[in-house]
Amino acid sequence: MALIVQKYGGTSVGSTERIKNVAKRVARWKAMGHDVVVVPSAMSGETNRLIGLAKEISPSPSPRELDVIASTGEQVTIGLLAMAIQEEGLKAKSYTGAQVRVLTDSTFTKARILQIDDERMRKDLAEGNVVVVAGFQGADENGNITTLGRGGSDTSAVALAAALKADECQIYTDVDGVYTTDPRVVPEARKLDTITFEEMLEMASLGSKVLQIRSVEFAGKYKVKLRVLSSFQDEGEGTLITVEDDKNMEQPIISGIAFNRDEAKLTVLGVPDRPGIAYQILGPIAEANIDVDMIIQNVGHDGTTDFSFTVNRAEFAKAQGILEQVKQHIGAREIVGDNKICKVSAVGVGMRSHPGVASQMFRTLAEEGINIQMISTSEIKISVVIDEKYLELAVRILHKTFGLDQT
Repeated sequence: MALIVQKYGGTSVGSTERIKNVAKRVARWKAMGHDVVVVPSAMSGETNRLIGLAKEISPSPSPRELDVIASTGEQVTIGLLAMAIQEEGLKAKSYTGAQVRVLTDSTFTKARILQIDDERMRKDLAEGNVVVVAGFQGADENGNITTLGRGGSDTSAVALAAALKADECQIYTDVDGVYTTDPRVVPEARKLDTITFEEMLEMASLGSKVLQIRSVEFAGKYKVKLRVLSSFQDEGEGTLITVEDDKNMEQPIISGIAFNRDEAKLTVLGVPDRPGIAYQILGPIAEANIDVDMIIQNVGHDGTTDFSFTVNRAEFAKAQGILEQVKQHIGAREIVGDNKICKVSAVGVGMRSHPGVASQMFRTLAEEGINIQMISTSEIKISVVIDEKYLELAVRILHKTFGLDQT
């Protein structure tokens, strides 16, 4: 008998019919003798609807009140799901995050979990209940309702699994696992049986939308076995995300190709080449809460240099406006920008023991006439910035080059 935490996304509980299907799935796990804790999201589209209502009242609503509103989506789902499980002949109890005592900090709309009180859940499980806990939410030490930000139900589920020392945390979604790349771009993409936390963390941060990055970080930190499964299929083992296993070290060099379209590049031309200049450029960007990804500073020439970095495309105009002000202050020549770029990345722990991955990647792109504008590397990933119009071609040829279409 195992203790399983199951998380179901918004599409999985998008209607009463789908909620009944989730209840049947939970009943099957319970019939196998397992204890089950279920963490559902709000019904698909519900959180957007609630936030839309708030913005009809106020264009910049109070974050505290926004959390009060946004958290109700999950409260509806847990009540409906507990009822559906009871209709299957099982005992079930639903709890909001505050009732379970998911203690968070007070950063409304993007709170972080500090502690979870597992006593009430353990008591209910011992009495044979299926415990249904609202994802995405908690409460701070003053009893204020908080939410964890977009995709926070994944983090809720992993945190509950860590607190309960669950045997496995299963993330049910609308895909049946983690793929070598997006099957909509490369039809030959394969589902991975296993992937390491490190690889999944890179994939999530580089554009893979299967799991929220915070949930992967949490799972890696607390060694929670994480499995991605489809809530629309009864068959299949999904993808197990686990710690690196030495016996698999010599297996595939590259596990996946990730990509992100939401990129923009800014270059400050003719920057005085002196100590502290990078801080003078990026300090005001950081103060505006704009995340910077790749950074390149060219070798100085005649006392000046060029400084380039990438930001999320949604923050391109804001960052450009800040740089125009910085330009005057530091005496730069010109600001140029490009919001038609993308990032393509090869990810795999096998890179550690296989030299030549970068040169193979660069040669493949060069043979297709794709110019690389920026490069970033880590121990297990190589990312390049290219023109957005080449994105799908680059993903397809790299997927083939690294043999990811082969079983």
